[in-house]
Amino acid sequence: MISVERSVPDVRHNLCKTKEYSDDLPRTSVIICFTEESWSTLLRTVHSVLNRSPPELIAEVLLVDDFSQRDYLKEPLDEYMKKLPKVKVVRLPKREGLIRARLIGAEMAQGPVLTFLDSHVECNVGWLEPLLQRIHDDPTNVVCPAIDAIDATSFEYAGSGATIIGAFNWEMKFTWNGIPEYEARRRDDESWPIRSPAMAGGLFSIDKDFFYRIGTYDPGFDIWGAENLELSFKIWMCGGSLEIIPCSRVAHIFRKQQPYKFPDGNVKTFMRNTMRLVAVWVDEPYRDIFYSLKPQLMGQEYGDVSDRIKLREELKCHDFQWYLDNVYPALKVPDTKVRARGDVRNAATSMCLDSMGKGVLGMFPCHGEGNNQAFTLTWDDQLKHKNTCLPKIKTPGQLRMLGCNMASTARITHIKGETIRDASSGKCLDLNADRTMAIFNHCNGSKAQRWRFSRYFDRKGRVIP
Repeated sequence: MISVERSVPDVRHNLCKTKEYSDDLPRTSVIICFTEESWSTLLRTVHSVLNRSPPELIAEVLLVDDFSQRDYLKEPLDEYMKKLPKVKVVRLPKREGLIRARLIGAEMAQGPVLTFLDSHVECNVGWLEPLLQRIHDDPTNVVCPAIDAIDATSFEYAGSGATIIGAFNWEMKFTWNGIPEYEARRRDDESWPIRSPAMAGGLFSIDKDFFYRIGTYDPGFDIWGAENLELSFKIWMCGGSLEIIPCSRVAHIFRKQQPYKFPDGNVKTFMRNTMRLVAVWVDEPYRDIFYSLKPQLMGQEYGDVSDRIKLREELKCHDFQWYLDNVYPALKVPDTKVRARGDVRNAATSMCLDSMGKGVLGMFPCHGEGNNQAFTLTWDDQLKHKNTCLPKIKTPGQLRMLGCNMASTARITHIKGETIRDASSGKCLDLNADRTMAIFNHCNGSKAQRWRFSRYFDRKGRVIP
């Protein structure tokens, strides 16, 4: 049995161990939302906060129970926490989801700084002071600890290199990336804060007044998903900064299953949240990149965002171009000046062109998820998939996307809903005999030779209806 007050290895860089912090750091309310969490994991989270934080810096620990049904999380938890004076258990009368549960905790919090933690973490030695110091220096700094890992099976604690940033791709999915060169040059040493374009969302500290000034979370978001990017964009674009603090270490159990139930399904909920994020914070032409990768979402309902757009205007927030130029210049931006983008649907079969994961052009049921079915037609007549292009047609048969080279890339002519024609050979994109592969064939006007991209654009990047 692993103790709920076990020690953990001090994995901080040596430079962190000798740092000194201000005597007047702000106090924080630690907000831990949970639902159906394991007993020992939850207790280790709470004890690690209390045991490894200066008591004078902890205003309270709010345990927000999002309508758990397990018996041990009811009266036994209340009785246990009575022994810990700074801990308060807050019971929600119905399932609210992580986002709304956090907002309820924030409303109740007494401390001037809010620290949000997941319910399956362990804070390391000296984790809190570096976070509060950055907020003490500037209340618009939003700070995240470097995240170590706890094995979900053995519960072994493993340190991380802490040399990564929070990022995202054009499907608006969070990712971890290496520190760009320009950020590495800015930092004096390994203990310096890392400017991060985005946060993972589970662990961070923020000045309470600043949190409310920028509008907290979008109240139209449901359950969980994309709220981390929404808050990240808002922090940067509306006058704040977002940092990972290497001297603050918190370990996290990366679970295989999400405890939250999604009434509308997790994918639908996540995508609805993401569409709200894109509608408010991602300006054209970048918004269209998202929809070209997720064409199935075009026209779907995501609720009223007028109040969030008004908030952005009132705060005089920067636009998304400023964010890309000043916060995340390392992000590779797909060409926004294209003739057509998205999946490429065949008129005869309603199947979509697909790279089949290996660059071979096959046919597959249209799934609307982009990825293998995300193509662009450029204004210089190239058919592209990610960083590959359709080469000149030299031999009949199977087609394969290759590296883009102006001398060897095919020139394509296409009119919306009509043929995709190779300019040099005059042949049209067609289907093979069993309709599983794309080939070039003599043009014959058949439906099998008619294709339609998800979206078409004029030379100013405006969508053509």
